[in-house]
Amino acid sequence: MSPVTVYLARTIGLYSLVIALGMIAARRSALPAVDDMLKSPSLLFFTGVTAIGVGLAMIVGHNIWTGGVATVLVTVLGWLSLIKGLVLAFIPQDSMLRFYRSLDYERRFPLFMSVTLLIGAYLTAAGFGLI
Repeated sequence: MSPVTVYLARTIGLYSLVIALGMIAARRSALPAVDDMLKSPSLLFFTGVTAIGVGLAMIVGHNIWTGGVATVLVTVLGWLSLIKGLVLAFIPQDSMLRFYRSLDYERRFPLFMSVTLLIGAYLTAAGFGLI
């Protein structure tokens, strides 16, 4: 892996682990916080613009589609961050709320956090050369 891939795998991996574990530990406050965020147009826009910046930075610095699972996963996550940011910043709030409710986030919370933990564990392990 290139040094940029190693850096991003470590950073995204550790970030994913910390966020997922934190949300699992604080589930009673995390779920209402996510719900409240979706009811705030200003916070949605700010979060979206931030995700656009993160996604663009990752794509410009790491748009690599070959070289192994971790390398491609980092690239895919960069593109997903950009797409998520565009959606959060520019899709009408009522559409966002309908989509969020269709996910049944509260009931599927363990599934969402499991996926985040798996991605985080894989990228952390790959980034630190454990796999």
